[in-house]
Amino acid sequence: MLLDSASLWYRAFYGMPDSLVAPDGTPVNAIRGYLDMSARLISLYKPERLVACIEGDWRPSWRVELFPDYKANRVDEEGSEEEPDLLAPQIPILMDVLDAFGISIVGVDDYEADDVMASFADREPGPIRIVTGDRDMFQLVDDQKDVKVVYLAKGLSAHDLVDTKWVAKEYEIPGDRYALFAMFRGDPSDGLPGVKGIGEKGAALICNHFANVDEVIQGALSSHDALSASLIKKILEGQSYLKIAPTLVQCARDVSLPHIDLALPKKPDDLSQIYSLQKQYGLGASVDRMIAALGW
Repeated sequence: MLLDSASLWYRAFYGMPDSLVAPDGTPVNAIRGYLDMSARLISLYKPERLVACIEGDWRPSWRVELFPDYKANRVDEEGSEEEPDLLAPQIPILMDVLDAFGISIVGVDDYEADDVMASFADREPGPIRIVTGDRDMFQLVDDQKDVKVVYLAKGLSAHDLVDTKWVAKEYEIPGDRYALFAMFRGDPSDGLPGVKGIGEKGAALICNHFANVDEVIQGALSSHDALSASLIKKILEGQSYLKIAPTLVQCARDVSLPHIDLALPKKPDDLSQIYSLQKQYGLGASVDRMIAALGW
C-alpha cells in the first residue's frame, strides 16, 4: 500500500475540526486525521508492505524547465507552495509519529510523491494499492499486475477502488490510456492547460482511436477519418505543448528508490516513544487505532 501522504494530510486537515489541538495549543487535526485514515485503510486492505510517500520536491526543476507554468498557480510570495498556516507545523510532528511507528517514509529529491509511487508500483510485485485523492494516479492502474487506486475523492467511507474498467466507464476511454486523456484535457489544479480548445469529449474521442501522442499527430497530419477538421486544427496548433506533455503528465517510473524494508512494522519491545508523542500532542484514540490496526 502506497500512501500519497500530502493528499491524505490535506484531506485530514480540511475534514477534521481545527479545535483538535495539543495541550500546548499546537493544531493536530491533520495528524489525527492522517492516522485515523491510515488505520482504517490498513484494517480494510491488510497490506503486507506499506510506504508513506512524500514530496521530494512538489515542483521538480526538470518539469518547471520544460513548462515554467507548472503548478505556478500554487506558488506563494516566497516561492514556496501555498499551505494553510495551521497545517505546516503539523507535518514534522506527523513524520516523527510515523517514524516512531516504524512506517517507511520515502521522498526523493527533485521528484514528486507521484513519481515515487509510480516507481514503487513498477519495481515491487503486485498486488499494489495506491491511496490518493488525485486522479493523476489513474495512469498507474494495471489489471495484469493488480495495481489499483484507492480513490478518496468521495471520502474514505465511500471511496472507489479504481481499475482499468472503472477508468473506461468513467471517461469512456480504454482504461489504460488515462495519461493520454490527461495530456489533451489538461489539469487546471497543476497549471497544465492541455491542448487549447480540447475538453473531455475531444480528449476521449482521441483516446478511443490512438494509443499515444505520436499516433495522434500522425493521424492529424494524415486527416484521419476519426478526427474532424476542427479537432485536426487544434491538435496541429497544440504540437509544441504535445511534445513536452508526455514528460510533464506521465509519472516518472525510474526514480532511484532506497532499498529498505517495506514490511508492515512489527511491534517494538518498547512503545514508550509512541506513548510519549501521544501524550505530548494529545493524539488520544488516533494513536490507539493505529496500534490496533497494526495488530500490536
